[in-house]
Amino acid sequence: MTTRLGRGQRTIPLLFVAPFFILFLATLVAPVGYSLWMSLFREQATSGLGFGGTETIFVGAGNYGRALGDASFHRGFLHITLYCLIYIPVMVGGALALALLVDSAMARARKFFQLAYFLPHAVPGLIAAIIWGFLYTPGLSPVVDLLRTVGVEWDFLGPDGVVFSMANAAAWQWIGYNMVIFYAALQAVPKETLEAATVDGAGQLRTALSVKLPMIRSSVVLTMLFTAVGAIQLFNEPEVLRSRSSAISQDWSPVMYIYQAAFTEHDYGLAAAASLLLALLGAALSFVITKFGNRWKEA
Repeated sequence: MTTRLGRGQRTIPLLFVAPFFILFLATLVAPVGYSLWMSLFREQATSGLGFGGTETIFVGAGNYGRALGDASFHRGFLHITLYCLIYIPVMVGGALALALLVDSAMARARKFFQLAYFLPHAVPGLIAAIIWGFLYTPGLSPVVDLLRTVGVEWDFLGPDGVVFSMANAAAWQWIGYNMVIFYAALQAVPKETLEAATVDGAGQLRTALSVKLPMIRSSVVLTMLFTAVGAIQLFNEPEVLRSRSSAISQDWSPVMYIYQAAFTEHDYGLAAAASLLLALLGAALSFVITKFGNRWKEA
């Protein structure tokens, strides 16, 4: 026997989901649509000397061609690739190692270490970048002075070290956050499974690698996804350290390139096109990580 819902009953679920769709349209669909519209136009001076003001002209895919053909935009993606190759393994691997250590049977004072590892994430990213900027600056940094006392000379802000320095600053802030995610996932591992591994003679390390890690694969894949998408949007660290390092240009990363185009050169069409290209890269990364992550989870 089926019961037909009245008109009022059918509209009640819509009232509950309406706030989500309104926010989704206002904060995602509308900005993306406006960026797509802006990317099709370009402002140029109406006279050769620029005294006649500017006019907006339709250029179609011209702004995308300008961005893709710009060597500075290419270098930004090269820098981000190097940064991701360092940052993602360190951040995910470090967070996973800390979570497994805190979750081990031999761990003591777990609440204290959870809080201690998470505290760096409570520091705003801009403030953290400023702090690390001082720690990297010769003459101000006790770390640099300590290295010199043992005969080690290393320029944290030089061309060879600046990518490592930015990856270190970002990992310091986010390792604790992701450690909490992994630790929460570890709490869902059945106790019976861990006891069975112990009865079979598995030690702490073997249990962690062969039992715990495979059972939190979903959390690992999700963290890698968020980490990769966040890494390609790097801005705070290079922007703050730029005043202290000659190796960091105004368009060092793709987001810095977009910022430079929009707010320094006032080329909003180019900035919008570059933003959408970066968004496409984020979508492609999400697809690849999810695809390979699903295969790993099914293995």
